[in-house]
Amino acid sequence: MDVEKVFHMTGGIGKTSYAQNSSLQKKASDMVKHITMETIQQLYSEVTPRSIGIADLGCSSGPNSLSLIKDMVQAVEGISHQISHPVPEFRVYLNDLPTNDFNSVFKSLPGFYRDLKKDRNRECPTVFIAGYPGSFYGRLFPHDCLHFIYSSYSLHWLSKVPPALYDERGESVNKGNVYISESSPPSVSQAYYNQFREDFELFLKSRSEELVTGGRMVLILLGRIGQDHVDRGNSFFWEILSRSLAVSVSRGEIERGNLDSYEVHFYAASRNEIEDEVRREGSFETERVEMFEIEREVKNGESYGTAVAMTVRAVQESMLGDHFGNGIDLDNLFDNYGEMVDEEMVKEDIKPVTFVVVLKKL
Repeated sequence: MDVEKVFHMTGGIGKTSYAQNSSLQKKASDMVKHITMETIQQLYSEVTPRSIGIADLGCSSGPNSLSLIKDMVQAVEGISHQISHPVPEFRVYLNDLPTNDFNSVFKSLPGFYRDLKKDRNRECPTVFIAGYPGSFYGRLFPHDCLHFIYSSYSLHWLSKVPPALYDERGESVNKGNVYISESSPPSVSQAYYNQFREDFELFLKSRSEELVTGGRMVLILLGRIGQDHVDRGNSFFWEILSRSLAVSVSRGEIERGNLDSYEVHFYAASRNEIEDEVRREGSFETERVEMFEIEREVKNGESYGTAVAMTVRAVQESMLGDHFGNGIDLDNLFDNYGEMVDEEMVKEDIKPVTFVVVLKKL
């Protein structure tokens, strides 16, 4: 499966779209927004460029990206007045894979510009916004053209499913599981870890070419607390997906062989793994790493399991549809998923771990 050609959040504004099911990501971004704003203000006060280049890597198709860009513009505008320096022009690059629904983002631009100009007594900053399709596992931008890079809930997605998960006959060594589980052989954990190291090194190396010296990155990504890859956090939500797919197999909706061959291109890194790779690659210094957990909430009377199921569906629907074809009943699959999450939450609270990482280009 070619991830770059298939993977994307569910587009549009429908019931199952990412735009309608990204509130958990928005909540995480808001929880650490003060870190993002402090970082871009510190960067600007140090460099004071006339034109500041900002990239959002993995912008997706919902409203989250433009909302944060507006906050960044206002933060830089505020610090520029404090230090009596002219407000810069803003070059904003919204990046995601070519299959992303960029049209829905572009349709939101008139509203973005209206909001930016609203209730102003002074001239509005000049903001140029462009879509920039492509994988961030490799070069995207010209040399030294960026000052600030932001990426939220994107870097836990690998460039591909680790090839080492399949034997010489092309069969999965992790049958019945879509990710690392208690029944997975040790080679599965190692395969995922090796792919993470390869991808993260390439990401850092590529961004070091594109950022100016002293440029900053704020990276928000899912992770795990300890060394054990199997926990009651992010890995367990993939365990629930494995169980839900097994129910679909038992009902004859999908074939067992298709389940056995399905693996997600995801990795929940630990803090040590992230920091070790930053040191090993050598282009950045780590200024800040913080871990946080998102408290569960219920909206519109729906259960927490339903909310999680809709979120997972919005990010996995493209991959599931490509792998299993039209035979899979996604409504039933994620109804089962939501029920299983609710059952587990009665036993024990499940909180996905998220890291916010601030890096400075050396």
